[in-house]
Amino acid sequence: MSTTREFYLARAEEAAAEASAATLDNVRDRARRSEAAWRTMADRMGAIAEQREIAERIRQDRLAAEGGLSPAG
Repeated sequence: MSTTREFYLARAEEAAAEASAATLDNVRDRARRSEAAWRTMADRMGAIAEQREIAERIRQDRLAAEGGLSPAG
């Protein structure tokens, strides 16, 4: 199974729909907690992807400044 941000957001939407359709308070509360957890995971995945992009840009800038040498030399 894919663990992309989109996957987490899709699960959050499913949990939100479940909460909206629930007639029992405990089921609604559980679905809302689930939605919040999935959204938190999606946010973390987004932050990780952003940090990876920044690190890659830094690495590319460093390589360019060193005359395009590869890390292996």
